[in-house]
Amino acid sequence: MPRRFHTAEELLPPATALKRALAIIYDGLISIAVLLVVTWAYTVVAGYATGWDQYEQMAEAGELSGDPGLTFTLFLVLYLFFAYFWTRIGQTLGMQVWRIRIENLDGTSVSWTQALFRYGTAAVVVFLTILAGYALGSLTLLLTVPAIVALFYPLNGLSLTDRLSNSVVVAVPAPDKTRPASKA
Repeated sequence: MPRRFHTAEELLPPATALKRALAIIYDGLISIAVLLVVTWAYTVVAGYATGWDQYEQMAEAGELSGDPGLTFTLFLVLYLFFAYFWTRIGQTLGMQVWRIRIENLDGTSVSWTQALFRYGTAAVVVFLTILAGYALGSLTLLLTVPAIVALFYPLNGLSLTDRLSNSVVVAVPAPDKTRPASKA
């Protein structure tokens, strides 16, 4: 069941491009840490299952580079990481710091399917940029920056990921400190 952040009549302003970019950088650093831990765990499990001597020989022979099992695991874990936060509280850790939130237009939390569309859109752009890197070499930077801007920069308050997932990234108002806390 979706969580309601505010009433459907209350409209929050869209998040600025700067806040979005800062949250992406913050979440990117957290994602690196998550991916390092998952890679370590995957290596321990794969080494144990294969046998450490054979696993070491496979690594030295270069047979483990581009491991599709590891790639899929990292992709899945990162999706679960982002989708969990987006569907539960509408904010990743970086979004909490910069006071922005992903929500539906009616003020409810996004679904797992919407989170998949957001994550998948970004993943496809990254994948296409990597493919372009192989074809264009050092000219990839000329393609990467506009691709990222097109993906996340909000035009009329909505970015490409917002439009494809039918959601919006809004600025969260600061808590009102003048009102006393309600008694539960």
